[in-house]
Amino acid sequence: MLDLYDKIQEAVGVIQQQFTATPHAGIILGTGLGPLAEKIDVTASIDYGDIPHFPKSTALSHKGRLVCGKLAGLDVVAMEGRTHMYEGYPLKEATLPIRVMKALGADLLVCSNAVGGLNPYYRKGDIMVIEDQINMMGDNPLIGINDDRLGPRFPDMCEPYSQDLVDRALSIARAEDIVAHKGVLVAVAGPNLETRAEYRMLRTMGADVVGMSTIPEVIVAVHGGMRVVGFSVVTDLCFPDALEPADPHEIVKVANEAEPRLSTLVMKVLEQESA
Repeated sequence: MLDLYDKIQEAVGVIQQQFTATPHAGIILGTGLGPLAEKIDVTASIDYGDIPHFPKSTALSHKGRLVCGKLAGLDVVAMEGRTHMYEGYPLKEATLPIRVMKALGADLLVCSNAVGGLNPYYRKGDIMVIEDQINMMGDNPLIGINDDRLGPRFPDMCEPYSQDLVDRALSIARAEDIVAHKGVLVAVAGPNLETRAEYRMLRTMGADVVGMSTIPEVIVAVHGGMRVVGFSVVTDLCFPDALEPADPHEIVKVANEAEPRLSTLVMKVLEQESA
């Protein structure tokens, strides 16, 4: 049986048959945010099913392909859709694409997701620049024997999201007149949404938004020595005393409406990388 390192190398070998550049950044396009891929000057678009050991996405609106090319003057690899713990994937498997991005040469991870808003000052369609995270998924992709070729046994998490990139993103948002907050993401396993009591607990813990992804990917990115910038789109409101049933199609609709603003932030963050 192949170990994780060998699986990464096999995936890298297949991708490099179609994309020989060294990417500066890896990008994860979450729920409803796939249209950013249309702005990429595409060299190769590879279905996850054609990449060895890549998990296949089953989530609503996730296309499931790796788009390779140039964006904002930089070589990038972008995931159109991710996999989640709730789809039944072990976190080591769900986060393998991040390992592959790093092995291809990416130094920066740009991640996005759709979330529920816990902070009462947030509104649907707002964007939050993630400054910190709380892992409530009950699992961790680093559990098990550590492979020192991939990262240290005990990676430090005092700054999982690069503060320089957080500041850069917020400065861009102000200049572009985009509503953007800075806050804390909590991730749960899903797939059910939370109860009113759970929302109260998560807010009391210090979380501003709640989602079902991103945190495992960020842990793996930090383990591999990548810089990270993350964006959350508030697609529904999770206020316990005024809670309404969530509609998955409405969540995708709100995420799609926010996509042009998020694309602007991502593009300009990357432009300053290349400056």
